Amino acid sequence: MDMTIPLSKTKEGSKSTVIKLCSKGVMRRRFQDIGITEGTRIECIKKSPLGDPCAYLIGGTLIAIRNDDAKDIIVKIGR
Repeated sequence: MDMTIPLSKTKEGSKSTVIKLCSKGVMRRRFQDIGITEGTRIECIKKSPLGDPCAYLIGGTLIAIRNDDAKDIIVKIGR
């Protein structure tokens, strides 16, 4: 069984697939512009020492996303 959680709750080294974008307006558009859409594979590469922001590998590019924004990206953990 696959588990869905907000991207902000993923652990370092975990790989996931985007299921849903809950954000609206400008933030949703920004996610889409950097390649975060339904079906996108994301790997959590590094959590900051204080936990925010986190570095994610998205389509071959390393991108830092704040937890407040990452909570609006729902992902499925695993392959």
